[in-house]
Amino acid sequence: MVVALALLSPEQARSTVAAEAAGGRPLLNDALPSASGETNALYYWPHWRGPLATGLAPHADPPVEWSETKNIRWKIALPGKGHSTPAVWGDRVFVTTAVPFGDALPPKYSGAPGGHDEVPITHRHKFVVIALDRRNGTILWERTLREELPHQGGHLTASLASPSPVTDGERLFVHFGSWGLYCLDFNGEVIWQADLGQLNTLHGHGEGSSPALHGDTLVVSWDHEGASFVVAFDKRTGQQRWQTPRDRASSWTTPIVAGHNGRPQVIISGSERVRSYDLVSGGLIWECRGLSAENVVSSPVAGHGMIFTGSTYDRPGMLAIRLDGAKGDVTGTKQVVWRRPRGAPYVPSPLLSGDSLFFLYHFQGMLTRVNARTGEDRPGPIRLPGIFNVFASPVAAGGRVYVTSREGVTVVLEDSDRLEVIAQNRLDDRFSASAALAGKELWLRGEKHLYCLAAERAADPY
Repeated sequence: MVVALALLSPEQARSTVAAEAAGGRPLLNDALPSASGETNALYYWPHWRGPLATGLAPHADPPVEWSETKNIRWKIALPGKGHSTPAVWGDRVFVTTAVPFGDALPPKYSGAPGGHDEVPITHRHKFVVIALDRRNGTILWERTLREELPHQGGHLTASLASPSPVTDGERLFVHFGSWGLYCLDFNGEVIWQADLGQLNTLHGHGEGSSPALHGDTLVVSWDHEGASFVVAFDKRTGQQRWQTPRDRASSWTTPIVAGHNGRPQVIISGSERVRSYDLVSGGLIWECRGLSAENVVSSPVAGHGMIFTGSTYDRPGMLAIRLDGAKGDVTGTKQVVWRRPRGAPYVPSPLLSGDSLFFLYHFQGMLTRVNARTGEDRPGPIRLPGIFNVFASPVAAGGRVYVTSREGVTVVLEDSDRLEVIAQNRLDDRFSASAALAGKELWLRGEKHLYCLAAERAADPY
């Protein structure tokens, strides 16, 4: 029933959420259409992993084929650089970017121990959020939220605007990490802001964790080589509700919110462990070992009363953990429903579509589809044609799965036991940001351009 939330009224949707939680089923994203956005509910991708925080757009029907000359509704050049996924609500599309400006400066490195593959800072940067008209790509407004000389540049494949925005249909929450957390209205006016300090990431490889929104609570994970923590804010006022210490170790994962028996939990994958915290108090509920000791990037997903998470690097593996009965350290207990020691993701996060869980090996074009309830192959790993390096997380809609490579190729597959390749599409850009899907459209944010893709026959309802 969760997958129908985007089509319900706010009151119906919240009643459904309460019933789901009371019945022990997973409670995911609570950023539901507001009264002002109710008529636009079909155009709704409020979080970088979609309305359910799983990568699935249950009511979208995006195009299957495209190229630089086919099925592009609009294409707009974006200033600066950012790997954040667009947030979509009604007729608005929101993106963030970091724009260098001023005279070139002597190259500045982070100075982090073991730093490598690091891009130095050579300019001051503007940290910018842009609102576009979903229908034609026109820029409605552009706001510079901070101007600063960053203390680190990041990995050569990273950006200074990698965390993705999230919206509840009335407010937009933008996280630039070391350069501030902001709440704006839909006209671009800042309602509140918070400064959480300076992130010092492992090897100076940059920042990437996005906020999570549930009800009136905004959650931010702050994992780095200093004093790490998870913190919750009142989304309306910016007042801090709680802050809980975490292990001192960098990770780039985004929290999710899941629920059991009406108790929302903040789930965060990090160094060596995935942990659950009470959304109201910030207290630790349960934890499970089994993740890499370093460089945990892939974020968890939830469904079927379970949490699914994985990592590779120094300890590859996928875990499925049952929420019912989870308390304390559940490592090696019956709470771990299944575990797979191979084929786990490094950068892309898993996709949960129905009872199928999809994940890519490391950041390569090897896709595995398993039965989410049992972990059994359905089918096993397959090599995706034309796909080599993948940072974007897979997404699904309309009975199809979409996987986009850094080289600009998107493979579209049938979401079935056959996993048949339907199309192979190429654009003249490089892509690290995950796709956004809503209505008949798909948005791909490249290094240079933001694309809105829609079949030529697809009529815009506005």
